[in-house]
Amino acid sequence: MKILVLAWEFPPRIVGGIARHVAELYPEVAKQGHEVHLITVEFGQAPGYEVVDGVHVHRVGVGSSANFFHWIVNMNESFGQHGGKLLLEDGPFDLIHAHDWLVSDAAIALKHTFKVPLVATIHATEFGRHNGIYTDAQRYIYGKEHQLAHNAWRIIVCTNYMRLEVERTLAAPWNKIDVVYNGIRPEKKQRDPEFDYWAFRRRFAADDEQITYYVGRMTYEKGVSVLLDAAPKVLQAIGHSVKFVLVGGGNTDHLKRQAWELGIWDKCYFTGFMSDADLDRFQTVADCAVFPSLYEPFGIVALESFAARVPVVVSDTGGLPEVVRHTKTGIVTWTNSTDSLAWGILEVLRHPNYAQWLVDNAYADLKHRFDWFKLALQTEAVYGRVLHERSHVSWE
Repeated sequence: MKILVLAWEFPPRIVGGIARHVAELYPEVAKQGHEVHLITVEFGQAPGYEVVDGVHVHRVGVGSSANFFHWIVNMNESFGQHGGKLLLEDGPFDLIHAHDWLVSDAAIALKHTFKVPLVATIHATEFGRHNGIYTDAQRYIYGKEHQLAHNAWRIIVCTNYMRLEVERTLAAPWNKIDVVYNGIRPEKKQRDPEFDYWAFRRRFAADDEQITYYVGRMTYEKGVSVLLDAAPKVLQAIGHSVKFVLVGGGNTDHLKRQAWELGIWDKCYFTGFMSDADLDRFQTVADCAVFPSLYEPFGIVALESFAARVPVVVSDTGGLPEVVRHTKTGIVTWTNSTDSLAWGILEVLRHPNYAQWLVDNAYADLKHRFDWFKLALQTEAVYGRVLHERSHVSWE
């Protein structure tokens, strides 16, 4: 099988979760004997073409623009031109796989021009991110998502929650949508035995402080403000021997102001961007990971904490309750409830033996439910169904 994949991010260009998803799924697909060509955006000194873990990676230039939506148009034009060249010179290809609305124009154009069936993975929806569609920009993105869902032969989503959301918000037929979880390579989180544990830990907290952390984007839907509101309740219940570490880039001025107004500034540490190497070390010194999202299609950060063997507390929004099994592999709390979130954090910090039991269960769950080899086989099954159905269709 020959597959053309379109994704607007791929390492070393990492914007969100799509880069890691694509970079870890397709090597496993290639191992099954399929030829995978990936078109993505050029980045830094990364080669324009290279083979990465069996995947043919094509990085194309995109005309610059100060306006993000204009840049997306330029990107799709570049993807369309390069994709057309590949389909003409290296074809035939069996199918096209598009990841999210940002590459939809190029994917749909290539589908119709070359009569190649399109599979779409919809990682999130604009409706879900904002709990509705309110602005012109949101309406534009929603329209692109709707077109992609309509033009896709089949749609892949990451959780059963997202299957319901895509069916409801994008009017996609239920029986057109397949659920394939995200995965992780646990070996990427191997502990470094050489680093100075206590010296590193003291960069973030005093020796007697338990470290509770959040890592991710500092956007509204990630619920970081809920964590800050819950922090005084945790501190009051357990004394002041807790440090809240918030890891991630972006504008955090409003969150820092919130911490100051809550009187917990001295118990919070905003690290800004943290390299993967430092994050791996940091997770070995942390006591509790908290992901209090208001909207979360999947929650790959929870899997990363599973792999790092850190106990996890999450909200019950979106796909998180599918990823984290309450009282089995982590603690699931009520969304946007500071009391519930504080309770979950205290369950972990007060009961270290229970927390270790959760960690052990969570790590075992990675191989059972979130193994990329198994997920690649599920993806391959979707491809096989599309090719079987395509073989019975006259496409004029």
